[in-house]
Amino acid sequence: MVADGKVLFLLIILPFIGCALTGLLRTNDRQVAVWFAGLAALAALLLTIALYPHIRAGGVLHSQLAWLPDYGLNVTLRMDGLAWLFALLVTGIGLLVVIYARYYMSAQDPVPRFFSFFLAFMGAMLGVILSGNMILMVVFWELTSIFSFLLIGYWYQNVSARDGARMALTITGLGGFGLLVGVLLLGHMAGSYELDDVLGAGNVIKNHPLYTVALVLILLGTLTKSAQFPFHFWLPNAMAAPTPVSAYLHSATMVKLGVFLMVRLWPALAGTEEWFWLLGLAGLATLLLGGWFAMFQQDLKGLLAYSTISHLGLITALLSLGSPLSAVAAIFHMINHATFKASLFMAAGIIDHETGTRDLRKLSGLFRYMPITATLAMVASAAMAGVPLLNGFLSKEMFFAETVETHLSSWLDTVTPYIATLASAFSVAYSIRFIHSAFFGPAPVDLPRQPKEPPQWMRFPIEFLVLICLLTGIVPGLIVGPFLHAAVVAVLGEQTPQYSLSIWHGFNLPLLMSLIAFMSGTLLYMLMKDYLARCEEGPPLLRHLNGQRIFEQVLVIVSWKWARGAENYLGTRRLQPQLRALIVVALIAGAWPVYQAGLWMGPLDVLPVDPVFAGVWVIGALCAIGAAYQAKYHRLASLMLLGGAGLVTCFTFVWLSAPDLALTQLLVEIITTVLLLLGLRWLPKRWQEDENVSTPFMPRLRRYRDFIIALAGGTAMAVVAYAMMTRLSPASLAEYFLENSYAQAGGKNVVNVLLVDFRSFDTLGEITVLGIVGLTIYSLLRRFRPASDTMESPQQQKIQNAYDAASPNRQAGETLSEYLNVPSVIMQYLFGVIIVFAMHLLLRGHDLPGGGFAAGIAMAIGFILQYLAFGTRWVESHLRILPVKWMGFGLLCAAATGAGAFFAGYPFLTTYFDYVQLPLIGKMPVASALLFDIGVFTLVVGATVLMLIALAHQSTRYRRSEKTQAEPDEQTAYALHKGEG
Repeated sequence: MVADGKVLFLLIILPFIGCALTGLLRTNDRQVAVWFAGLAALAALLLTIALYPHIRAGGVLHSQLAWLPDYGLNVTLRMDGLAWLFALLVTGIGLLVVIYARYYMSAQDPVPRFFSFFLAFMGAMLGVILSGNMILMVVFWELTSIFSFLLIGYWYQNVSARDGARMALTITGLGGFGLLVGVLLLGHMAGSYELDDVLGAGNVIKNHPLYTVALVLILLGTLTKSAQFPFHFWLPNAMAAPTPVSAYLHSATMVKLGVFLMVRLWPALAGTEEWFWLLGLAGLATLLLGGWFAMFQQDLKGLLAYSTISHLGLITALLSLGSPLSAVAAIFHMINHATFKASLFMAAGIIDHETGTRDLRKLSGLFRYMPITATLAMVASAAMAGVPLLNGFLSKEMFFAETVETHLSSWLDTVTPYIATLASAFSVAYSIRFIHSAFFGPAPVDLPRQPKEPPQWMRFPIEFLVLICLLTGIVPGLIVGPFLHAAVVAVLGEQTPQYSLSIWHGFNLPLLMSLIAFMSGTLLYMLMKDYLARCEEGPPLLRHLNGQRIFEQVLVIVSWKWARGAENYLGTRRLQPQLRALIVVALIAGAWPVYQAGLWMGPLDVLPVDPVFAGVWVIGALCAIGAAYQAKYHRLASLMLLGGAGLVTCFTFVWLSAPDLALTQLLVEIITTVLLLLGLRWLPKRWQEDENVSTPFMPRLRRYRDFIIALAGGTAMAVVAYAMMTRLSPASLAEYFLENSYAQAGGKNVVNVLLVDFRSFDTLGEITVLGIVGLTIYSLLRRFRPASDTMESPQQQKIQNAYDAASPNRQAGETLSEYLNVPSVIMQYLFGVIIVFAMHLLLRGHDLPGGGFAAGIAMAIGFILQYLAFGTRWVESHLRILPVKWMGFGLLCAAATGAGAFFAGYPFLTTYFDYVQLPLIGKMPVASALLFDIGVFTLVVGATVLMLIALAHQSTRYRRSEKTQAEPDEQTAYALHKGEG
């Protein structure tokens, strides 16, 4: 099993399974969530360790599943020494963080949600590391941005957490878009998106005219993800996340992704002048600025955040040099930084947890209260400073050794050793400050909590990581040597140089640089100690160069000024101009290719027109014209006429022997008509511009213009449809589907087979869009405030008064149906009938008219009828299907059905069917497409009910505003936000 590449899929799936299990737990299931998360991380760690014997021998595990093979896109997983090393860091440190978070997270926090996000982030990280296809890697790359956004903004009630999460997602998301374009160019140059092919085409890529463009775009993604200058400012603002998140993001995951990808693509991109200058300038600037800013931070986590930025700059600067030894030093420092930085963040979290503050101006003398934690933090800080006999010293010496070599004759190569020494002095200074300010000096006063040692198991992850720092610094060849060698060989191959992990290389220039850095860093702290203890946060010379302020100003310019200008120029309160522009653009876009290539009719004759069918279509046309005419005067009448045109369409499908389409069209007509009726009252009153126009014929001209545009659009579609349907087709698609529907998919209903098998990938995208639309409508309506012109007109008020007079004893908020009780009883019993009917449509859809979409619409109609009968009180008290979770389950069910084909060796969304023997029924075909249909069904129900909840929310708010003119209470808003009624 170890040598089987398919085990790599299990390694990625394990965290996502844990994510799903913890996400389904209740908020108070704290211990169960911890166990699920710990077991998922432990299983992934053990599986990674089990793969090492194959990796140690220089082997590379591959596993490939066909996804879209016709486009050269496959789900390819690949594990070599570098991927194994990072998988070990992600799973190992992830397990330690889970143990630490068990004691750090408060009992009031929704812990299952935290661990669900955490495990999803771990799975996305493993996906990037193990991706053997560049497109797949970008997909997982973007998932890390999304899940880190959720983790950073976990305490969403905190403004700084929301701002930090938004900033991180914006910066890394923009970088991810650049990475996607760069990867597309890289695949174009290499002739393949498979990672092995890209790495083997290094010479072709570097000599290609698009190399520089692709390099800039790829580095945009890596530098933003690893918080390199000038994109470094998002990382300190992410410190609003819980400390376990910070420890994980800063050590083994998020910010390491950028430098990981630089190492991963080193054989294909490194060694050019462009690589040297772009990475060298960014890396050295980040190394220096990060260290300088870290010294002046008053928040412990802020100090560690800027130190992370500085050390990532060190790794980037090493990679810029382009030599094999610099790549070795970069990989080695990634390992060392992960161990001491994770332990330092956890130590900072313990200090905050036990004292109630992270402010260095308030902390002092903690050694006497928590000596064990203080000792561990001091060892980790010494490793960060590069003290001998600790792991940080070894990789820093390798860094110094590389900086003094000549790689490219330039001023940048000349100043690199001096910048490295100065930045190392800053590292010594802020490491000493961390130790001295927190643990030594007088006893602290006025702390929120009395400091004490944390529980033993909360301290265990730090003890383990500090032990690794010590052992690596003392016996590096034994502790980390084999793992480092496997990673280096995976990157450099035959270019792997001779290197030594000995702790003593004699008296040389790198050792002299270390001594200068130690002495100058210590002296710098002694001189600035008093100033640092009382200064404002931020360096004195660059305090006003605030990245967050610049980011917010850019957002204001883009999202307010530019967007508002575009809205004022292109937007309108009226729907007609938007539709007019859409149709005109569509006409132009369709007319251009017809003008270029011409349009010819086919030789097929037109069938005779049946008078009955023609008469029905005349009725439909009159309904459509009437709907357009009545829209000016009476929206309700217009909506009814529009429904009449829809019914004619249903009749057309029945006439043309398409009962499946007719059924779906009928259900859609019902639900859209009802939802539009519910939302009709929120539309503003008609635009009165026509009454104020001085020239009376202008409104009439506009109506003629709109009529001409509508006529042109309809005529164009009719001509194109006529031209297509009169042509002879060499191979009829209809015949193909009729012949293969049952043979290949096990279904006799060709329409349903098309949706869930032949074009199931399109259907998966469509239900995803439907889910997004449902969430968007809900979010918009939750924040919607009815304008003054949506209040009831005098005629509506008269109707309302008559309605109230007809039921003087009716309770507040009670509908007339509730008061009379008769229709509500009928609808209550009808609800069960509708459920049975929906299940009937769902289960028979593969062979007879029906399917998941039609069944979902039918079920949603049942919920809407209950709402119409019982009003918002029923929605709030009985509607507890949690539509958001239904939508999520539906999407996961559909995707999991498609992914299940992978394990059988078939492309994504390949359907499997077989005959099963059932008691009392006999042999019957069963297709996996039924599971896909169930996913469609649940998502359609969830999305529709979510829109219903939003409308019910508005109805409740509207009635409350009529009586109290007050906003809805927070409890109601929160319940609606959670989808609980």
